[in-house]
Amino acid sequence: MITEEQLFDSTIIIVDDEESIRLTFQLFLDRAGYRHVHTVANIGEALTQVRATPPDLIISDIVLEGESGTDLLRQLRDEGVDCPVVMVTGFPNLQSAAEAVRLGAFDYLSKPVNKENLLHFTRQALKHRWLDREKQELQAKNERYRQYMQAVFRSVRDIIVTVDSDLRIVEMNETAIRWIKEKTGTRDFPRDLEELDRLYGLPCIEDARLVLDQRQEVREHRIECPMDSGPPRIISMNAAPIKDEQGTFYGVVLVARDISPPEKTESSCRVQFHGYVGISPAMQEVYSLIENVGKFDTTVLVTGESGTGKELAAEALHAESYRRDGPLIKVDCASIPEELLESELFGHRKGSFTGADRNRVGRIQQADKGTLFLDEIGDISPKMQLRLLRFLQERTFYPVGGDEPISVDTRVITATNADLREKVRQGTFREDLYYRLRVIEINLPPLRERKQGIPLLANHFIKEFQARLGHQVTAISDQALDALVNYSWPGNVRELKHVIERACVLCQGSTIQTTHLPREITAATPDNTPHGSDRNATPSPLPPDADQPPAPSASLPVADDPVTAIRQ
Repeated sequence: MITEEQLFDSTIIIVDDEESIRLTFQLFLDRAGYRHVHTVANIGEALTQVRATPPDLIISDIVLEGESGTDLLRQLRDEGVDCPVVMVTGFPNLQSAAEAVRLGAFDYLSKPVNKENLLHFTRQALKHRWLDREKQELQAKNERYRQYMQAVFRSVRDIIVTVDSDLRIVEMNETAIRWIKEKTGTRDFPRDLEELDRLYGLPCIEDARLVLDQRQEVREHRIECPMDSGPPRIISMNAAPIKDEQGTFYGVVLVARDISPPEKTESSCRVQFHGYVGISPAMQEVYSLIENVGKFDTTVLVTGESGTGKELAAEALHAESYRRDGPLIKVDCASIPEELLESELFGHRKGSFTGADRNRVGRIQQADKGTLFLDEIGDISPKMQLRLLRFLQERTFYPVGGDEPISVDTRVITATNADLREKVRQGTFREDLYYRLRVIEINLPPLRERKQGIPLLANHFIKEFQARLGHQVTAISDQALDALVNYSWPGNVRELKHVIERACVLCQGSTIQTTHLPREITAATPDNTPHGSDRNATPSPLPPDADQPPAPSASLPVADDPVTAIRQ
């Protein structure tokens, strides 16, 4: 909407070789409220004034001394001046009118010019000027917005497809075009959504039809898309109606995004991770779980048989967390007598019991701003279970003999080789504490279920004991390695480490042989498992595509980088 203020703030130039007419026009306009009125006598002065102050309106006599108003029009257009020009003449004729219109004159004003006509034409010309300016600004704004949206449309990584009300494809962004080209090898793109859905597997027809029927957005939902090979892909889909400001419906925009986790390749398998050594799929899952869970300050329960590396999991979780610079306090609940465990964990005050001759800070308080690792949590008494549950719920505790609560900020990680579910069923372990501890469970596979990692572990321990014992043992024979692989390892990685240490002590040369291994290991074959071990626990031979290390031999090199010893 054009305001009076805008009109009166316009710049007006009057061009006439008669001073009386110039002054009369200026007086009329000044008294009407126009604040920026300039007068000039000829074309030269007019062009100088235009260059100094761009005008919103020019009122010019068509007959100037020795010059013509049409010449002024021509020079104004040559210099790109696009404001309206009103021509004043006492002798209008068809030829001069046609020439003036061709050069862009806004209108004619015939002499004699009275006040009402001058103000009327001035007002109309300025309204035209401001409307034209608003139109140009709106067009420029729309063009900028169009270019901006096209840039967004081109650069976004999601697949974007727009269709009309008949499900005909109107436009696709570069991501969609590239995706179709990769799938087909051609640029013959589908013409309608049904063809796209049928040929390329985008589950978008149902969403588009819902939008067409209800004229409402279909919010993001996730779909499992089966693949010809490998696991299904997870596709995030949403659709929305395309409407203008008046609510006119034009079509549907569909957005699809592949949010599947990246597929792991053989080259991405990690051999070592925070002290762990192993390349089996089971260990890769453990590495990923520790890496992901470590970033979040949540309670973790580590389960697994004795000797699988539960303490190492706690160290890795601490190292992956934002608490890595804080303390990692470890407590073996099974090795501390029940009557002392409460004081060990919560601390005590002087005089609280016989022998308490001073205040003692408990392990929980020592773990403030760090991580508390409680091993063998399945062995604590019902009383300690209750105290631990209250601490986990409130993050405060009372030292033995104390009456002031202490608040701590610590992450709790627990571990056990017991079946806590069975203990809950038997009533020896609190169910509420079990679920409080088992927010995330990391189960460590036994060594017999990841035998492809035994050669790596064996050579890793050989190098470790070579440095520790000062022996020159550098390798293990094929037969000795076969014996290790065939054994069921009831003691898991800890047992393997002790066996390698024993072999390094007994070996007098550079190669561990079967004679350096315990008899129960050399006697074990796929058909002869010692000590009555569960025969079903021994895995079947590895498939050809299993994640295997290089074939073992006497010259098989040990791991290049020593890591922390594998321990529980």
